Amino acid sequence: MNAKNLGKNIFSKIIIPLISLVLCCNYNTNNGTNNPDIILLPGFKIDTYAQNVIGARSMVLSPNGILYVGTRDAGKVYAILDTHHNYKADQIITIDTGLNMPNGVAFKDGALYVAEINRIIRYDNIDANLNHPPKPVVVFSDYPSEHQHGWKFIRLGPDGKLYVPVGAPCNICMPDDRHGLISRINLDGTGYEVYATGVRNSVGFDWDPVTNELWFTDNGRDMLGDDLPPDELNHAPKKGMSFGYPYVYGDNIPNPEFADQDKNMDLTKFTKPAQDLGPHVASLGMRFYTGNMFPTEYKNQIFIAEHGSWNRSKKIGYRITLVKLDSARKPISYQPFAYGWLKDEKTFGRPVDIQIMPDGSLLVSDDFANKIYRISYSH
Repeated sequence: MNAKNLGKNIFSKIIIPLISLVLCCNYNTNNGTNNPDIILLPGFKIDTYAQNVIGARSMVLSPNGILYVGTRDAGKVYAILDTHHNYKADQIITIDTGLNMPNGVAFKDGALYVAEINRIIRYDNIDANLNHPPKPVVVFSDYPSEHQHGWKFIRLGPDGKLYVPVGAPCNICMPDDRHGLISRINLDGTGYEVYATGVRNSVGFDWDPVTNELWFTDNGRDMLGDDLPPDELNHAPKKGMSFGYPYVYGDNIPNPEFADQDKNMDLTKFTKPAQDLGPHVASLGMRFYTGNMFPTEYKNQIFIAEHGSWNRSKKIGYRITLVKLDSARKPISYQPFAYGWLKDEKTFGRPVDIQIMPDGSLLVSDDFANKIYRISYSH
């Protein structure tokens, strides 16, 4: 399939169904407190959980119910508390400042792990020391220092290891063996290994609660026009898989810059996306829904935060989407779940990450509006 046909494919398989869904379905306009008019299906509601969270990006919840939030340009890490247990944050505490794009956060055994550009640091016994945080311990400091695609999302895998992506330091180039991958390390910083390669820039992943297999979003390259390439939702059930960057994109379509090399290469060795996402939507955080608040058809399905395009002639993304899987864990649909942060080309918010709460509601971080929203459901 050539690039022209792929563009038509994306339009017919992704754009048209999304337009049809918006036109056909009975969506609910719900604006919550000081929120734009976010459109949701009936029964769902969005409210502000926390505001003035400057640059809110990745999130993790401690067992004590404290929400930790990383940032990128702000260089801060926050602890957000709901001490009244009314689903409204009433305290925002800055854990640290002056950090090097501390985007990723993870939590284990009382310790908060934070990912900077080139290192992972750890704050021990943090829940008990929010007002006097300990000096961070450096866990691992050998990641590359390039800032382009260098900010990191991190999560703990079911194997107890910390998974850390390293983006390609460019739009399209041949990365060295330290870039364009997802790595993993032990919690003490030992045991570095590469889990997946050919990954341009992943800023979100999760493990299927049914199979314990890794799924991740990946941001497609720029400068191939408005409708190419798609962003990707990828499935990596085992170590050692390659997802094609920089040689191919989408349905293993050769990148023009590497067309000569691709002629002599077996492109079938690259794993194709499990699901094409919208072109340039900037798919970031993703979570399997493991809560019990939403209707049963949402159980173990995938929510994705689409941050929104930055250089497309007509903006796209700026929403939460839902990818539904069948009983064989194969994607069968991709559709909007919450949208309205983009209206008439004007941006009101940019979703970054998703966090499932103990009551089954969803938190959504927004580094443009400096908010965290809560999406809930009631009959």
